[in-house]
Amino acid sequence: MKIRDSLILGDQMYSKLITSTHSIRRRGLSTNAAPGPAPGPSDPHAYCRDFVRKHDYDSFLNSYFYPRYAQNGYFAIKAFSTELAMVQDNVSNAMIGQMRMQFWRDAVKGISDGRPPKHPIALALDESSQTSKISAYHLKRIVDARDAEIQTSSFLTVDSLTSHAESTSSTVLYLLLSLLSLPSSTLSHAASHLGTAQTFATLLRALPFHAKHGRMAIPAEITAKHGVSQEDVFWHGPDARGIEDAVFEFATIAHDQLNTAREMLVNSEGSNGRVPGEAMPVFLAGVPVSNYLQRLEKAGFDAFDGKLQQRDGLLAWQMWLANYKKCF
Repeated sequence: MKIRDSLILGDQMYSKLITSTHSIRRRGLSTNAAPGPAPGPSDPHAYCRDFVRKHDYDSFLNSYFYPRYAQNGYFAIKAFSTELAMVQDNVSNAMIGQMRMQFWRDAVKGISDGRPPKHPIALALDESSQTSKISAYHLKRIVDARDAEIQTSSFLTVDSLTSHAESTSSTVLYLLLSLLSLPSSTLSHAASHLGTAQTFATLLRALPFHAKHGRMAIPAEITAKHGVSQEDVFWHGPDARGIEDAVFEFATIAHDQLNTAREMLVNSEGSNGRVPGEAMPVFLAGVPVSNYLQRLEKAGFDAFDGKLQQRDGLLAWQMWLANYKKCF
């Protein structure tokens, strides 16, 4: 089957699955809803939904498995996270990036004080925080981590990158667990490992993009171990000496983190080998991670393979199946 045909089939399957999911659960967003007002400060939640759909499609697919009451909060949190992650690539220098981060630091304080700035994402977070628990501490933690990333865009060790993942991707998952009122040390520990796997997989997927802009996405301790020269990667991409071995090791670590998250959930007391149903929307974030790592393996760990940059039309089906089986 050609890639184009596969994507079309995936979209058709996606529409059917979402319709089925909504009819069974009687909740979620309608794919045939009448268009609302133009996204913007007057409709901050629509802005966040469109923003996530445009810039983080995997998370947009994930949204359909969240209960209706949590939809607005979900999109607000994900739009906030995505907006911050994009700052580094949308500014011309570090000083402008720091100014953007200070705006969001002030915005988080403003939301806590009941005085959010007139930015649609800030307004959406403020409105959602009126009915759901959205921790200002966790929001600020993400801002601080992304601010530090602007200063140092590469990481020397796996441990330092893991710490960064804990403060970004894992913290987003903590916010989503809180949004669903799921306080649990087991769920939080599993989310920590899933967030790390998510960050590592995202960096691998973005390796060609970062290399094009003179940044190395893989920690230096791994590239040094395999004799990889950053300049060689920047100039020659997949032909750089040792890069596939470095990608293989980095992907293996990501896979180990993903497996640890799975095992913590399915082996917990009373789980019966499944992820708790109420927490499944949060842990469906592991499906795109697994999907990418499997495709990377099929590509011979060539992170520069163009097929890996294309959307997998079967991802929606995989997420539905994972939700049905209560595993990821």
